[in-house]
Amino acid sequence: MSKDMNPITGIGDLQAIKERVLKQTALRNDGYRTCVTVHMGTCGIAAGARDVMAAVMDELEKSNRTDIRVTTSGCIGICVQEPVMTIETLDGESALYGKLDDEKARLAFREHALEGKVVTQLIIGKGREQITG
Repeated sequence: MSKDMNPITGIGDLQAIKERVLKQTALRNDGYRTCVTVHMGTCGIAAGARDVMAAVMDELEKSNRTDIRVTTSGCIGICVQEPVMTIETLDGESALYGKLDDEKARLAFREHALEGKVVTQLIIGKGREQITG
Protein backbone atom coordinates (compact mmCIF):
# COMPACT_ATOMS: atom_id res chain seq x y z
CA MET A 1 0.00 0.00 0.00
CA SER A 2 1.38 3.41 -0.89
CA LYS A 3 1.87 5.95 1.85
CA ASP A 4 -0.78 8.20 0.20
CA MET A 5 -3.53 5.61 0.71
CA ASN A 6 -5.41 5.14 3.95
CA PRO A 7 -6.42 1.66 5.03
CA ILE A 8 -10.08 0.69 4.64
CA THR A 9 -11.45 0.21 8.12
CA GLY A 10 -15.15 -0.21 7.57
CA ILE A 11 -18.24 0.10 5.41
CA GLY A 12 -18.12 3.90 5.64
CA ASP A 13 -14.72 3.91 3.93
CA LEU A 14 -16.07 1.71 1.15
CA GLN A 15 -19.11 3.94 0.67
CA ALA A 16 -16.88 7.02 0.45
CA ILE A 17 -14.74 5.33 -2.20
CA LYS A 18 -17.86 4.36 -4.14
CA GLU A 19 -19.20 7.92 -4.06
CA ARG A 20 -15.85 9.36 -5.18
CA VAL A 21 -15.58 6.90 -8.08
CA LEU A 22 -19.18 7.54 -9.17
CA LYS A 23 -18.53 11.30 -9.23
CA GLN A 24 -15.34 10.82 -11.25
CA THR A 25 -17.11 8.50 -13.67
CA ALA A 26 -20.03 10.92 -14.09
CA LEU A 27 -17.61 13.69 -15.03
CA ARG A 28 -15.89 11.50 -17.62
CA ASN A 29 -19.21 10.40 -19.07
CA ASP A 30 -20.63 13.90 -19.42
CA GLY A 31 -22.25 14.30 -22.81
CA TYR A 32 -22.74 10.59 -23.47
CA ARG A 33 -26.29 9.30 -23.77
CA THR A 34 -25.33 5.67 -24.32
CA CYS A 35 -22.54 3.46 -23.01
CA VAL A 36 -21.59 0.22 -24.77
CA THR A 37 -19.33 -2.09 -22.78
CA VAL A 38 -17.71 -5.09 -24.44
CA HIS A 39 -16.62 -7.49 -21.70
CA MET A 40 -13.10 -8.61 -22.54
CA GLY A 41 -11.86 -10.94 -19.88
CA THR A 42 -9.72 -13.83 -21.09
CA CYS A 43 -12.83 -15.98 -21.49
CA GLY A 44 -14.49 -13.29 -23.61
CA ILE A 45 -11.41 -12.80 -25.76
CA ALA A 46 -11.12 -16.55 -26.31
CA ALA A 47 -14.80 -16.64 -27.35
CA GLY A 48 -14.46 -13.77 -29.85
CA ALA A 49 -14.79 -10.49 -27.94
CA ARG A 50 -12.15 -8.83 -30.13
CA ASP A 51 -14.34 -9.41 -33.20
CA VAL A 52 -17.31 -8.00 -31.28
CA MET A 53 -15.31 -4.91 -30.30
CA ALA A 54 -14.11 -4.39 -33.89
CA ALA A 55 -17.70 -4.64 -35.17
CA VAL A 56 -18.97 -2.17 -32.56
CA MET A 57 -16.20 0.32 -33.32
CA ASP A 58 -16.93 0.01 -37.05
CA GLU A 59 -20.64 0.67 -36.48
CA LEU A 60 -19.86 3.63 -34.22
CA GLU A 61 -17.60 5.14 -36.86
CA LYS A 62 -20.23 4.66 -39.58
CA SER A 63 -22.88 6.30 -37.39
CA ASN A 64 -20.92 9.54 -36.90
CA ARG A 65 -22.45 9.73 -33.42
CA THR A 66 -20.51 11.48 -30.68
CA ASP A 67 -22.88 10.76 -27.79
CA ILE A 68 -22.04 7.04 -27.54
CA ARG A 69 -19.15 5.85 -25.42
CA VAL A 70 -17.61 2.43 -26.11
CA THR A 71 -15.56 0.87 -23.36
CA THR A 72 -14.33 -2.49 -22.11
CA SER A 73 -14.37 -4.38 -18.86
CA GLY A 74 -13.14 -7.70 -17.60
CA CYS A 75 -15.02 -10.92 -17.02
CA ILE A 76 -18.42 -10.60 -15.35
CA GLY A 77 -18.65 -14.27 -14.37
CA ILE A 78 -20.89 -15.71 -17.06
CA CYS A 79 -18.26 -17.31 -19.25
CA VAL A 80 -20.75 -19.70 -20.85
CA GLN A 81 -22.50 -16.68 -22.43
CA GLU A 82 -19.34 -15.06 -23.88
CA PRO A 83 -18.78 -12.88 -25.76
CA VAL A 84 -21.06 -10.46 -23.92
CA MET A 85 -21.80 -6.75 -24.25
CA THR A 86 -23.79 -4.35 -22.11
CA ILE A 87 -25.69 -1.41 -23.60
CA GLU A 88 -26.88 1.26 -21.17
CA THR A 89 -28.86 4.33 -22.16
CA LEU A 90 -29.86 7.37 -20.13
CA ASP A 91 -33.43 7.41 -21.35
CA GLY A 92 -34.16 3.77 -22.07
CA GLU A 93 -33.70 0.20 -21.03
CA SER A 94 -30.29 -1.28 -20.32
CA ALA A 95 -29.47 -4.80 -21.47
CA LEU A 96 -26.80 -7.45 -21.40
CA TYR A 97 -26.37 -9.30 -24.69
CA GLY A 98 -24.70 -12.69 -24.92
CA LYS A 99 -23.31 -15.35 -27.23
CA LEU A 100 -22.44 -12.61 -29.69
CA ASP A 101 -20.54 -12.68 -32.94
CA ASP A 102 -19.72 -9.68 -35.10
CA GLU A 103 -23.10 -9.67 -36.88
CA LYS A 104 -25.14 -10.02 -33.68
CA ALA A 105 -23.05 -7.26 -32.09
CA ARG A 106 -23.70 -5.01 -35.09
CA LEU A 107 -27.44 -5.71 -34.84
CA ALA A 108 -27.54 -4.96 -31.09
CA PHE A 109 -25.51 -1.78 -31.60
CA ARG A 110 -27.63 -0.46 -34.48
CA GLU A 111 -30.98 -1.32 -32.91
CA HIS A 112 -30.30 -0.55 -29.24
CA ALA A 113 -27.47 1.99 -29.10
CA LEU A 114 -28.54 3.96 -32.17
CA GLU A 115 -32.32 3.53 -32.20
CA GLY A 116 -33.16 2.70 -28.59
CA LYS A 117 -34.83 -0.63 -29.41
CA VAL A 118 -33.78 -3.58 -27.25
CA VAL A 119 -32.99 -6.70 -29.30
CA THR A 120 -34.90 -9.21 -27.19
CA GLN A 121 -33.69 -12.34 -28.98
CA LEU A 122 -30.09 -11.58 -27.93
CA ILE A 123 -30.72 -10.50 -24.30
CA ILE A 124 -29.37 -12.54 -21.41
CA GLY A 125 -30.10 -9.90 -18.76
CA LYS A 126 -31.92 -6.58 -18.30
CA GLY A 127 -31.23 -3.49 -16.23
CA ARG A 128 -28.13 -2.24 -14.45
CA GLU A 129 -26.36 -4.44 -11.97
CA GLN A 130 -25.55 -2.89 -8.64
CA ILE A 131 -24.26 -4.47 -5.48
CA THR A 132 -26.02 -3.05 -2.47
CA GLY A 133 -25.32 -3.64 1.00
